Amino acid sequence: MNIRERMAARQLFTDHDENYPQEAAELARARQRGKALCHEINRLHPDRLQERLDLMKQLFGRMGENVWLEPPIRMSYGSNTTVGDNVYINFNLTIVDDYLVTIGSDVMFGPNVTIAVTAHPVHAEMRRQGGMYALPVVIEDGAWIGSGAIILPGVTVGAGSVVGAGSVVTRDVPAHTIAAGNPCRVLRSVTERDRDYYYKDMRFDEVDW
Repeated sequence: MNIRERMAARQLFTDHDENYPQEAAELARARQRGKALCHEINRLHPDRLQERLDLMKQLFGRMGENVWLEPPIRMSYGSNTTVGDNVYINFNLTIVDDYLVTIGSDVMFGPNVTIAVTAHPVHAEMRRQGGMYALPVVIEDGAWIGSGAIILPGVTVGAGSVVGAGSVVTRDVPAHTIAAGNPCRVLRSVTERDRDYYYKDMRFDEVDW
């Protein structure tokens, strides 16, 4: 199997495999392109919104409508990440997207969120061989990822769910739940009461949102 096939099969791989020099070179160019686009986005003056949007469309593998990004952002490739409609990305999003990251529509990210699809063997001797593995991450529609959360390889965050600030998400978060902690665990479901109260005993007023 070549490098991409090993990624897709969830096998250990190296992105500089000497058995596939052409593919390794292509991956290196794709990583460099992603880093360069992040650099261009991060250095833009805040008023240059259209230029930022144009660069974002080049960075992501696919991007929907009405996506807002607060720089800076860091990505391994960018091209392996797809973003839906009406997504809000706050400061300092880091995505290690050696493999696929799927972000749905109506998703919100707090500051300093990290998504990583890539990890390494646990045993030190095995790590020295240079292999790594990558598992896809999915953030489904309507999820809110709180500030400083870390989403680890292979995780799916379910639709309409909330991941609390500072959480380390090591396993799937079911849809329409609130989960938090290290490791992240489900605290409760999102209920009809949440239509009336936005935080603890703080009630929505009569404003028509």
